[in-house]
Amino acid sequence: MDDWVIWLIFAVILGVAEIFSVTAALGVLGGAALVTAGAAAVGLPLTGQLLVFTVVSTIGVVLVRPIALRQLQRPQRERFGFDALIGKPATVLTEVSELDGRVRLAGEEWTARAFDGTLVIPAGEVVDVMEVQGSTVLVYPREGPWKSPPP
Repeated sequence: MDDWVIWLIFAVILGVAEIFSVTAALGVLGGAALVTAGAAAVGLPLTGQLLVFTVVSTIGVVLVRPIALRQLQRPQRERFGFDALIGKPATVLTEVSELDGRVRLAGEEWTARAFDGTLVIPAGEVVDVMEVQGSTVLVYPREGPWKSPPP
């Protein structure tokens, strides 16, 4: 088997291993093996191939890996799914208490409960979504007169 094929197989194995490890180190080594496969394909002897692999992998680990890790560890800028609803305004459709209620949120009707269990929020009030629990949103009033639940 030719040397370049062995380096190519090595590059693929390291690339697949990187998918499962998410450390960026194996991906850099896989890239170095891919460059070395190219060097072997043009006829570089084994010692030269090892030198190319060493130099490219060292450069990759020192320069590329820190950049890749910063990109992987960057906080998510946008919220998606239920997390995107937190902080959004909603309009109370039926009185919201600690037990039940309905709100219109993002054009849809949701089951709601008061985030503060001592509040009863009347219909028509504007509330903010504080938390999402399954298909129920926990809401807190923005402003206005609220009443405590009856004794």
